[in-house]
Amino acid sequence: MSNELNSESHPDQPIVYQIRIKGHLGSQWTEWFAGLTITLEEDGNTLLTGIIIDQAALHGLLKKVRDLGIPLLSINSVGISPQDNQKVTHE
Repeated sequence: MSNELNSESHPDQPIVYQIRIKGHLGSQWTEWFAGLTITLEEDGNTLLTGIIIDQAALHGLLKKVRDLGIPLLSINSVGISPQDNQKVTHE
């Protein structure tokens, strides 16, 4: 196992995550998971997708899922936040 860091990402860089949980969340949870897209999948599970600003925010989100008592099925990082790929320079 390698200890090399991915040169394309940084620990404090916002990353897009997909978090799959068992069961469908009702619409009343939309505000609690603000900033995330909630997709109800045909297999009966829910997919939460969105930009997570750092590891602390990811852990906070996972704590919310835990507090709901809903089984966590998977967590996947699917890329770097699109706005981080655009460098703005001021002259």
